[in-house]
Amino acid sequence: MKIRRIDVLVIGAGASGLTSAIKLAEMGYEVSVVERENTLGGILNQCIHSGFGLHYFNEELTGPEFADRLIGLLPDALYLAPNATVDRLIDDENGLGALVFSPESGITRYSSRAIVLAMGCRERNRGNIHIPGSRPSGVYTAGLAQRLVNIEGYIPGKDVVIVGSGDIGLIMARRMSWVGAKVHCVVEIQPYPSGLTRNIVQCLNDFNIPLHLSHVVTKINGNDRVQSVEISPVSREKERGPGSFTVECDTLLLSVGLVPENELTRKFGIAMNHETSGPKVDSRLMTSKPGVFACGNVLHVHDLVDYACEEAERCAKGVDEFLRGVAPETGGPVVSGANVRYVVPGAYNPGSDNRFYLRPMIVKNKSRLSVRAGEVEIYGKNLPHVQPSEMVEATLSKDALKACSGQTLEVRIE
Repeated sequence: MKIRRIDVLVIGAGASGLTSAIKLAEMGYEVSVVERENTLGGILNQCIHSGFGLHYFNEELTGPEFADRLIGLLPDALYLAPNATVDRLIDDENGLGALVFSPESGITRYSSRAIVLAMGCRERNRGNIHIPGSRPSGVYTAGLAQRLVNIEGYIPGKDVVIVGSGDIGLIMARRMSWVGAKVHCVVEIQPYPSGLTRNIVQCLNDFNIPLHLSHVVTKINGNDRVQSVEISPVSREKERGPGSFTVECDTLLLSVGLVPENELTRKFGIAMNHETSGPKVDSRLMTSKPGVFACGNVLHVHDLVDYACEEAERCAKGVDEFLRGVAPETGGPVVSGANVRYVVPGAYNPGSDNRFYLRPMIVKNKSRLSVRAGEVEIYGKNLPHVQPSEMVEATLSKDALKACSGQTLEVRIE
């Protein structure tokens, strides 16, 4: 077994992994990036639509263009290990590290001073949402269908129903229309869309694709191949009501949410955040295991890759401070209040400006974001519109945080 000793091991070569690796290498650290696919860029490579990079690169790019920009910034000294799978994380007498399997190089034991978790996320599937019916072919997750069309060159079907109005499902409604398939409808259990507003407009409205809100697929019919699906309305209490109907189709695409990819994290005994399904992190994005950091979709599912890259830069800064022995000032916890599902990170550092991302739980126009220390509001801003599919960002100054150091901060939307 080979041993590779480095400063930082980055697991995952998607947007957040590449960004953190680039920044750490620029700081002078010896960095290795391990990626299970044989190409760099992660999910960006199959996202051929535009809409990426508006915040991070100040121009609109496709997914492959965004990935190519990041790959072009990789320094020559950075060690890349594609087509390599991390079997487990290690912390023994040799320090932090990981056991990595690769067809090309065999088994390698990486020993590092710090680790950045950047494994991204995965799709929820039919088993997660318990749709009754038979088990015919023609049922795909939307991301798999996207890969089949955009990378493998296959068309999954000709008559399509999509479950869930998440962004990948909406984009695939448009993509399947472009390749000549008939997209009969998109079915969403919530009374509001789950995807970005721009995708509702560009992917459904522009193609006259019906969106059935407060509806669910209650049965899949078919033997060898999907023949039809039954769709039923649901009440506010998620109970099925009258008015069910059947749609004939040969393909069902599932866009029913993303889950941070944290099998390695859990196996390593890192404390998890049940609200995000990612690890708990402090103000510099370090997990409960000293020296192990997390950023991007493995930490919480982002709505824009630009924000994942920004978070990865902050993660690299946190790694740098840790390796230099700079401890953050003691602040306090940050918790979610009214109408907020979660806040990341879950702690603040009064010694610097802090940026937080939060996920709303409501759809509302003209709301207000409020951060409070007890009954005192230390930060607030008006929001023209909030919805669960779009994250909200808040940057608190160190002056505001100094004044309430040690207190718990509550973030709410009113």
